Amino acid sequence: MKSGRSYPATTPWLFLAPYLLIFGTFMAWPLFRSLILSFEQSYGARHTLFVGTHNFRFILGDPMFWSAVSNTLLFTALALVTQIPAALGLALLLNRPDLRGKRFFRLAFFSPSIVGLSFVAIIFSLLLQKRTGLVNASLHSIFPMWDPDFAWREQYVMTSIVGASLWLAAGFYMIYFLAALQNVPAELMDAASIDGAGPWQRFRHVVLPEIRPVLNIIVLLVITGSFQLFELPFLLYDDTFGSGPENRALTVVTYLYRTGFLSGDLGYASAVGWVLTLFLVGFALLQRRLIKKEEL
Repeated sequence: MKSGRSYPATTPWLFLAPYLLIFGTFMAWPLFRSLILSFEQSYGARHTLFVGTHNFRFILGDPMFWSAVSNTLLFTALALVTQIPAALGLALLLNRPDLRGKRFFRLAFFSPSIVGLSFVAIIFSLLLQKRTGLVNASLHSIFPMWDPDFAWREQYVMTSIVGASLWLAAGFYMIYFLAALQNVPAELMDAASIDGAGPWQRFRHVVLPEIRPVLNIIVLLVITGSFQLFELPFLLYDDTFGSGPENRALTVVTYLYRTGFLSGDLGYASAVGWVLTLFLVGFALLQRRLIKKEEL
């Protein structure tokens, strides 16, 4: 039998060439260039000055940056305690064998994630309007003492953003949980029932350990998505370029946008982007380490 390669050694590289070309052009080179740019003060190709670590030192001393970090951390915490329980609750409801119309409910709950962040922001900017908004109008019709001019977007900035993101994301994460729940072995549930375990005990000792890998992935998705929040506050508070009243809607990515595209300092914006990237990479590595400890 004839042995050895029947094709030239360059053949695999010919197949990889389109991917490598696209990846290098649109991913690797921009990342490398942004890293170099983060050490410069740049207002365009002809106005660039190398400043070393000045951009990073200025970030750490900028109160507006820390305000953006504080708002982003608050949104992330609220997203975790609202989106994950809501998504898991919907998944548990739709996983019931006696529920009728499962396909309709799955489509209804998942459909908000299809429309996109921009459309959701526009919808909620209309829903939360004073007097004419559906939220205030409905509350006033149910509770006549409710003020129809209640300023949701002005007084409850983070509540407005979290509510919009919950409506958008709960159905999306529900699909992950539903797939995990459907893979829980029925034998384990039956054995727990025979041993006298109630619904809560079965969920805690059988269901939760089985769906933990998916739960860990969703936690990572929620946190990384929350730290990249931009469209919702930017469109809900477009009159302040996404900052909101007293910068209460300002996020890290909105801060990056303001410094890079409004102030024009692309080098400083690149430094902000790399600070955000390092944080997300560090969190992902930390979560991976914690997961490995749980598995031991």
